Amino acid sequence: MYIDVVPNRNSPPAVLLRQSIREGGKIRKVTLANLSDWPAEQVDNLRRVVKGEALVPVGEAFTILRSLPHGHVAASLGTLRGWAWSASSVEIRAGSVILPWP
Repeated sequence: MYIDVVPNRNSPPAVLLRQSIREGGKIRKVTLANLSDWPAEQVDNLRRVVKGEALVPVGEAFTILRSLPHGHVAASLGTLRGWAWSASSVEIRAGSVILPWP
């Protein structure tokens, strides 16, 4: 796959996403998409992706500021915090509280 720019006489060039196919002894071009309406920056990004170039290094794309529990982790934490609150108001002897194991 590659991006081909085909010049037109009195109009802007046609920007096409193409693929080369060998049929018999000849090479044939197959047009997959017409990208003429795309902005130049978007066409350039697609050209880089088709070549296999990484647009943004993976490590530099995002930085995690904080991570909040969600789903079953949040439910488990909420349950444990509720138990801790009720346990702090009542005196509990060692070994009298058993947590369920999945």
